[in-house]
Amino acid sequence: MSTPKKKSKSEPLPRRADPARDRALARWFWHNHVRGWLPHILFGIVLMAMDGAMAGVLSALLKPMFDDVLVAGQQDMVLWVALGIGGTFVVRAVSSLTYRTLMAYVAEKVVTRLQLTMTQHLIGLDQSFHHRHPPGHLIDRVRGDTLELNAVFEKIIPNLGRDMVSIVVLLGVAMWIDWLWTLIALVGVPALVLPAAFLQRVVRAMGVRARESSAAASTRLDEIFHGVQTIQRSGTEETETARLSRVFTRFVKARVRVAGGQAAMGSMSDLVAALGFALVMIFAGSQIAAGERTVGDFMTFFAAIAFLFEPLRRLGNLAGAWQNTLASLERIHRLLDEKPRITQPQGDLAPLPQPGHEDVVFDNVTFAYEAEPVLHGLSFTAKAGQTTALVGPSGAGKSTVFMLLTRLADAQSGRILLGGEDITRMDLRGLRSQFSVVAQDSALFDETLRDNVLMGKTDVSEERLQRAISAAHVDEFVPGLPQGLETRVGPRGSALSGGQRQRVAIARALVREAPVLLLDEATSALDAQSEALVQQALDDLSAQRTTLVIAHRLSTVRHADKIVVMEAGRVVEEGNHDTLLALGGVYAKLHALQFSGT
Repeated sequence: MSTPKKKSKSEPLPRRADPARDRALARWFWHNHVRGWLPHILFGIVLMAMDGAMAGVLSALLKPMFDDVLVAGQQDMVLWVALGIGGTFVVRAVSSLTYRTLMAYVAEKVVTRLQLTMTQHLIGLDQSFHHRHPPGHLIDRVRGDTLELNAVFEKIIPNLGRDMVSIVVLLGVAMWIDWLWTLIALVGVPALVLPAAFLQRVVRAMGVRARESSAAASTRLDEIFHGVQTIQRSGTEETETARLSRVFTRFVKARVRVAGGQAAMGSMSDLVAALGFALVMIFAGSQIAAGERTVGDFMTFFAAIAFLFEPLRRLGNLAGAWQNTLASLERIHRLLDEKPRITQPQGDLAPLPQPGHEDVVFDNVTFAYEAEPVLHGLSFTAKAGQTTALVGPSGAGKSTVFMLLTRLADAQSGRILLGGEDITRMDLRGLRSQFSVVAQDSALFDETLRDNVLMGKTDVSEERLQRAISAAHVDEFVPGLPQGLETRVGPRGSALSGGQRQRVAIARALVREAPVLLLDEATSALDAQSEALVQQALDDLSAQRTTLVIAHRLSTVRHADKIVVMEAGRVVEEGNHDTLLALGGVYAKLHALQFSGT
């Protein structure tokens, strides 16, 4: 391939917590992805409040249970206390089941829609972006970071809705029993403020690092499974497993640090609770012993304070969970904030070329991936209705020509013309409809064979489909498939052989019937017999079309009308096969290398 090897771009280091930025992220998430679910969330919050209030009701019922039933022996109170306690558990069970199910539904809907939004945004970005970001990182953004947002609906909102009400009601019950006891029990709570603020910053930074470690693990797995044949043939299974183990080790350490940071606040809450209970026991114990307070008073207060520290503990953990969520939100927002460089032109559009006038002109075109130059002032013309071959050593920039021509990326300088019009002034979808492309690694998807050939085209007749399938010799292996054209080909066409996948890609190009044909080693994966048959079909197709061919095997382009020889991103020779051989330059040397043994 002529495009340079990808280099993984390191992610920016985690930034310190910024309250203004955090609020902006929260507003962005709310307005763009959550606000439409407000009725569901409000109904869920009502149910959460009912669930939370029951803890206070239960603790309040302990006073009549101890004082009136167990101590005073009032038989008429037994049924009412039993019904009250039983009723609190029924309300908690029903409300908890309902709001948990409802919030899980909202979470899945929001996350799924966000994943679709991110995917749609990513596939609209140019190749320069994808050159900088490995697929594993992008998969982790779309899947991993969005799934972290489930915590908003399944943990953060439920805990706030339930636990805030619990705290208010339980504090009310405790104050009702004795306001001084309450103040003594909560004496250590203010001491949590500064540690909580510090932990929020720490957990935020650790959350970002954990997500980056997860992305690195996804990238490594993606590389391993794509290169499994190479790994097996080279006998490096243990080496690759060890490399993956090191990545997983970093990921596990990062996740453990996040979990520890989130748990630290809960542990501090437990220490504060222990201090409060000890002080209350010292103070209240003497009052109960002196008969100033009843056992029911103490048990109700004890239950209320015991129940109180649990929601406080969960809310303490919530700060860490929210910081982890913000870390994922920041990564998602940063990705969605990437501006597409390939956009629909503004103003009057240039017309698409008339049939038979699809001349392709590269006029002093320069292109680079970031700081990696690929093309340097490239200029050549491919005449309409003729076959123009691009040849040269690997890394010469041949595949980049196809990428720029179809506007998967735009040149930094120079012009590319189709039919005499600048392609950057043409309707983007209309421009791409002018090309049928067969690459040496054409993508197949886990759909039926028919769907892979049609590739979204709905206006293709069965006759036209069968004609393309026959011309590409796909019909030779279709009868052997379990369901013929309706057979699913597996992820990346894994159910087909390399030659079969390439023939499907050729059939896809044939069925488009586009006026310009781009062939990038289109027959490279075929055996000699299939190559001869498909090459004849491509020759017949090329006779009525403007064709550009990238070839490393010069035997496939010797009959081209024009051969453009590229080296280091520049045109160094042009002419037909015989002219270039007589010239004795780069083409002649390449030819001599390939045919020296024949």
